[in-house]
Amino acid sequence: MVNFTNFDFDQLFGFSDDSNPLLMLIWILPIILFVFYGQRIQLLVTSGEIKKGIKKLDGYRTEARTELIDYVKKNMNPKEDPTKKIDRFLDYFTIMPVDMDPNGIVEKVRHIVRAREDYSRNHVKSLSPETDEIELSKVITLLEIATSLHMIYKIINHMYLTAKKQNNYPLILPLQMILPFIMEEAEAITKAIPVFKLGQPVGDGIGPMVVGKMMQNTKKELVAFQTVVSEKEYDGRKLVLLKPEGPGSTVGRPGDAVETIIAKNKPDIIIMVDAALKMEGEDSAITAQGFGVAIGGIGIERFQIEDIATKNNIPIFAIVIKQSIKEAITLMTKEIANQAENVRSQVHEMIHENTKTGQSVLLIGVGNTIGISQ
Repeated sequence: MVNFTNFDFDQLFGFSDDSNPLLMLIWILPIILFVFYGQRIQLLVTSGEIKKGIKKLDGYRTEARTELIDYVKKNMNPKEDPTKKIDRFLDYFTIMPVDMDPNGIVEKVRHIVRAREDYSRNHVKSLSPETDEIELSKVITLLEIATSLHMIYKIINHMYLTAKKQNNYPLILPLQMILPFIMEEAEAITKAIPVFKLGQPVGDGIGPMVVGKMMQNTKKELVAFQTVVSEKEYDGRKLVLLKPEGPGSTVGRPGDAVETIIAKNKPDIIIMVDAALKMEGEDSAITAQGFGVAIGGIGIERFQIEDIATKNNIPIFAIVIKQSIKEAITLMTKEIANQAENVRSQVHEMIHENTKTGQSVLLIGVGNTIGISQ
């Protein structure tokens, strides 16, 4: 049996009162290595992690492109192979107008964005002119998904290759920090592909779902591009209901619709129902009430509605249903769908609190109305 009490560990590991050159070398070499090559080592380790992410992004964009081409061939029956035309679409870009003088910038942005939308729609339809509007909207959405993933990959890959070329660790740090968020969004976008192909409702469609249910048994009219309106009475109030035209994949043009409606009959209040991104730690499918124009995008529709409401002194109330980015663009969960009745009750409560008998309310369901009729 070994007696550890009297065992000489110092002798075993080379420790003694005298300095041990070999031991000193073992300690000093790593310090020297990290002083002179630490940044390069960190760059190599970080580059390896980022490279794995870029490989995934490349897989996502390839999958989206393949799914788009296959869907077009199967559902649009084009006379010619659409591959070259679709590849050309993927590299389309939009140059935003000069903003040195902000006066009138929104009108310029609206013109450019809508010109691109119309151009994309017409060119996609040219693949098969007899394609109906619902199928066309699905293809356009799939094209937007493929384009987004293609652009994300190109930007991230550019940042990575630039940092690697310069052997610049500080340059790669921002990429390392934002990559987890980019990967989360890219994965969510990729998982949205089968949902839009099948025409199923997504989480972002909860606003149109609420208003669409309230539109049942009413006369619907097209008030703006891919946007429908109807009217009904509720507890002595006139209720004007507005949503994107379903069940195609569209968000409509609520700004134009609001402008047309208010020009004919000014409502006393506006209520908007939309999905909203939840913060980390918040539960999904919870609702919140607030004030202002609840609508996403680059700000064109929001500016238009705010401008009209301000000129006519109309208060705007909002109800949002919180969800993650993945829940917003993938198949609507049961928890989110079950909130439709609760949100409608909140809308009725909001109407009672802010209007009187004989007044009118404009209720807007905001979001992508894929799979949701009216």
